[in-house]
Amino acid sequence: MAYTREETEHVEIDYPLEQIWENIPKAIAQLEWVIQESDKNMCHLTIKTKGAFMSYASTIKIALVSVNDKTTRMLINGETPVTTITSVLDFGRTRERIERFIVALAKLMEKKN
Repeated sequence: MAYTREETEHVEIDYPLEQIWENIPKAIAQLEWVIQESDKNMCHLTIKTKGAFMSYASTIKIALVSVNDKTTRMLINGETPVTTITSVLDFGRTRERIERFIVALAKLMEKKN
């Protein structure tokens, strides 16, 4: 029996939305993941991560919202399909992938300053 395990993260970043939007594809490339869908007008992305041994790939959806000229809110929702066999080994994998993305993006943003 398969089901999905979901994780959600909301992050406020002290950078303009456009700067974040430009660096997300670079962070995804560093992680060797794939952008499945991208809507610049709505500032939404859907990303597919790599799978691992006894673990399915995750789907991560990102939405960016401008709080003001210098601050952006990033809403991240990740889901990973799991089965009764992989559920114990896969526990926390979705959260780990979201955190890896945030760290990769943060490192890129720091280099720009």
